[in-house]
Amino acid sequence: MMLVELVVRDLGVIADLSLVLPAGTTAVTGETGAGKTLVVTAIELLMGGRADAGVVRPGASEARIEGRFVDGEDEEVVLARVIPAEGRSRAYVDGRLAPVAALAEHGASLVDLHGQHAHQSLLSPSTQRTALDRFAGVDLGDLQAARRRLADLDAALAALGGDPRGRARAVDLLRHQVVELERARVEDPEEDERLAAEEDLLADAVAHQVAAGAAHEALTAEEGAVDGVRSALAAVSGRAPFEAVEARLRSLAAELDDVSADVRGVGESISDDPERIEVVRQRRALLHDLRRKYGDTLEEVMAFERTAQRDLADLESHDARASALDAERAQAQVALDDAAASVGAARRAGAEAMAAAVEANLRELAMPRAVVAVEVGAEDPGDEVTFLLGANPGERTLPLAKVASGGELARAMLALRLVLLDRDATGGARTLVFDEVDAGIGGEAALAVGRSLAALGAEHQVLVVTHLPQVAAFADAQVRVTKEVTAGRTVAAVAELDQGGRVVELSRMLSGQPASSTAREHAEELLATATASRGQQAPARPRGRPGAGDVRRRRPEGSAAAGEEGRA
Repeated sequence: MMLVELVVRDLGVIADLSLVLPAGTTAVTGETGAGKTLVVTAIELLMGGRADAGVVRPGASEARIEGRFVDGEDEEVVLARVIPAEGRSRAYVDGRLAPVAALAEHGASLVDLHGQHAHQSLLSPSTQRTALDRFAGVDLGDLQAARRRLADLDAALAALGGDPRGRARAVDLLRHQVVELERARVEDPEEDERLAAEEDLLADAVAHQVAAGAAHEALTAEEGAVDGVRSALAAVSGRAPFEAVEARLRSLAAELDDVSADVRGVGESISDDPERIEVVRQRRALLHDLRRKYGDTLEEVMAFERTAQRDLADLESHDARASALDAERAQAQVALDDAAASVGAARRAGAEAMAAAVEANLRELAMPRAVVAVEVGAEDPGDEVTFLLGANPGERTLPLAKVASGGELARAMLALRLVLLDRDATGGARTLVFDEVDAGIGGEAALAVGRSLAALGAEHQVLVVTHLPQVAAFADAQVRVTKEVTAGRTVAAVAELDQGGRVVELSRMLSGQPASSTAREHAEELLATATASRGQQAPARPRGRPGAGDVRRRRPEGSAAAGEEGRA
């Protein structure tokens, strides 16, 4: 994504500014104090930078910055930051309130600020390590696979349990439970119901036998129920009016014969067996005890037994499995050490070449005696990677994050970007913002900076704040910031410059006399040289979008880049 629209309202001397920015390199120029750096400040605030109520324009209730970022497929994200004169700042992502940290998270992948600011992605240790790996062509595949394998084995060992005493106690308890359950041989979840019925039968055996005898006697004795039915059958047999009754009496007689036989059979099957009833009662007591310990039902008791057997087998095989895992882990550690050593060696070999390449670029950027070092941690795989810079003779090298000079840091970042350009090792913010990159340089060094920024502009969107005509001439587009006094108030105005306007502005930057014919000739020559060096004319702007710095007199409702005037 690249920054296509920027709106700034009531920030310092900027009252109301709307910029639409093209691809390529855009130079922001103007007199000292006109407000050029406020453009960079606005972007920094949009990226989640620290907000100070002192940046709010005097008399305004709040400062507001909005930015719209678009990628090649017209997907977009809109970020906004509001800094009130009193109270805490607010952040918005796509029109919705968000924490300021959300701006920083988005900004890390959208914009790199180079100069006196603290948002450069290349200051991040992890990004520096990634940059070195890409520069040196370091293959991390084996190292990452070895780390994953070792982590998996450690997790497997941890899952086994690491307390021998606790494991021994668990084995003893499980073994006792399993032995108890196996001895009980609970195989039928309905066993207790069957035993309850058998106990009831055995407990009243004598009474059951007496009842069976009495019933059989009542049915089969002389003049009993069987004889009575047979007498009635004999009385009506063969008489037509009783034909239906006769059939029923015959059926009843047969049924009584069957019932009497069944009663006798049941009575004879019941035996008074004190030993069996004691066995039944003991078994039921055992089943009750098992349910009390292991489950509400026998089915749950049986399930507990299966689980306990499995857990006991797992624990009893722990030592064997732990030993196997330990052996695998030892092999995995060797593989990790080998992979780490290989990566560490590749990083150290690449570090020297990378430092030399950055130094070569710095020599062209007016830092001829700068010393660059890329330190790789002594412990393999050398994950601790630090870029260091010694800008001047006699100075010790310092990590880039501790370089005091904004101009030196910006040039160091530019040199790094150039080294990494073809490899895209930075992970890819599309918009690069440079401030103070030309501090303390001029002449051929300034031309080198301009050429370098133009090279970056071929791959990234570049915004550079500069006071050097040599740098501005190499930009694809140029924006001039001026300061005016209106109604007793100082305001900043921004305008995009056409070819003629660029000649006038470059003349001013060259000699301080924009009307000087000599300065104009020099400016025209400088622009021609820059165009020839780039090998092409300034790139066409995206279709349907205004040019860099275009002034919007009407703000489309809901637009991130809304502003009624292009002046502050």
